[in-house]
Amino acid sequence: MDWALVILRFLHVVLGAYWAGVIIFTALYLEPSIRTAGPAGGQVMGQLVARGHLTALPIIALVTILSGLDLLRRVSGGFDPAWMASRMGMALSIGATSAIVAFAIGVLVMRSTTLKIMGLAQAAMQAPEGPARDAQFAAIAPLRRRATLSLRVVAVLLGITVTAMAVARYL
Repeated sequence: MDWALVILRFLHVVLGAYWAGVIIFTALYLEPSIRTAGPAGGQVMGQLVARGHLTALPIIALVTILSGLDLLRRVSGGFDPAWMASRMGMALSIGATSAIVAFAIGVLVMRSTTLKIMGLAQAAMQAPEGPARDAQFAAIAPLRRRATLSLRVVAVLLGITVTAMAVARYL
């Protein structure tokens, strides 16, 4: 038995299911609920950040991608062009590419924007009531739209990834 292959597959499937599940759940249920809850939603986001969610998720995603790339290398005979041109190879390549793009958007746009929002919201909460505070909160609105849009894009990309991975073997 090839234990390295077993470990790689375990890491890829379990962590990938977690990554995709968290993102899709967040896009469909958590983010709209947090937005609707107003200031109480901000407290929930603050707790997620404090508990390391925005640090753990990119690490989980990165391990998922790296283990998946090594699995692809192994199953394709070192990325053999003929194998990669097969239906299975193309489906796995589409899934891998979608995951890598989702990771990039998630880290470079979604995560960084969410952290900016959290910092601005904390500063606004500590500011005295009045027009200056209202302006700080108003500055958050476009960032929220950007974070929400990037979350939805990442969720769609991970949906494509999961679908491609699930059906690749049967094409």
